[in-house]
Amino acid sequence: MTFVTKLRFQSGNRHELESEVSDLKSMLERKGAECKGPHADPPERITVPQYKSLQPGDAFSAWDYTVYSRHLEIHGNDHIAREVGHMDFPESLHVEIEVEQQKPAGHLRK
Repeated sequence: MTFVTKLRFQSGNRHELESEVSDLKSMLERKGAECKGPHADPPERITVPQYKSLQPGDAFSAWDYTVYSRHLEIHGNDHIAREVGHMDFPESLHVEIEVEQQKPAGHLRK
């Protein structure tokens, strides 16, 4: 059975996101891991309302910011995927890791 490790990175700082993801991709390639990506999702524009008090009524202008996302997949290479899972990333980066077990075609499911 093969494991696929899916990594999703999000940040409001596009340059730092690009730098970290490209460094990770080059490290994975140096170690011989089969890696797909990074793939870019369209930037997401977020608007957050800001109120002057806890009471309904007066509000400041809304806070707007953009979130940039990249995702990539590591196929097999469990030890490299485990190493990536223990890496320290900058606080400005939100990292999600999902591990999926893939069974070969024709495998009987019980």
